[in-house]
Amino acid sequence: MTFPAQLLTVANYLSGEFDNREQAVAEPAWYVHLRLWHRLVPLFSEDSVTIFAEQANIVNLERPYRQRIMRILQGSEPDVALKIQYYMIKDPSTLIGAGQNPALLNTLTPNHLELLPGCVLNLTQQLLAPNSYKFNATPPPDTPCCFSVGGNIVQVSLGFEVTDDKFLSYDKGIDPTTGKATWGALLGPYCYTKREQY
Repeated sequence: MTFPAQLLTVANYLSGEFDNREQAVAEPAWYVHLRLWHRLVPLFSEDSVTIFAEQANIVNLERPYRQRIMRILQGSEPDVALKIQYYMIKDPSTLIGAGQNPALLNTLTPNHLELLPGCVLNLTQQLLAPNSYKFNATPPPDTPCCFSVGGNIVQVSLGFEVTDDKFLSYDKGIDPTTGKATWGALLGPYCYTKREQY
């Protein structure tokens, strides 16, 4: 399938290795120094571009966490050109370290994934300069992202902005009872800089 230029651009912007070194140095009390990997994976290639995401604390790079799959699709509504559908990896332990060692992703198939129906983001595009864009990814209204981990219901609030060299993550954990954020971008986004393009 031939993908629209907009979809390929956002996939290229998202792909790479990132960290938030400057932010963590400036505000160490509020922002942990993290490394983030976004690796393209050849799944659902008939109609989308798919990315494996993983992150790690810079002092524990050998113990990465938050493995997830982001599938970039054309939107079905007239005002939503693109959307991101999230998937959970059924057994994330099999892919720990795949951000640094992408060969681990060679065995990944759709059977290893669980669709997270409410975990979807709508993408809008803003022109910054000729051939330079900012993409904003925001959840549709009244669509909570919830899933079960170890028998417990987990709720997250997802969102990001991405340009060719920056990735701002608004992801937060939400207490399902109170609706209050408990971890993540509590005081504003995690501001990552792309260190390597994949």
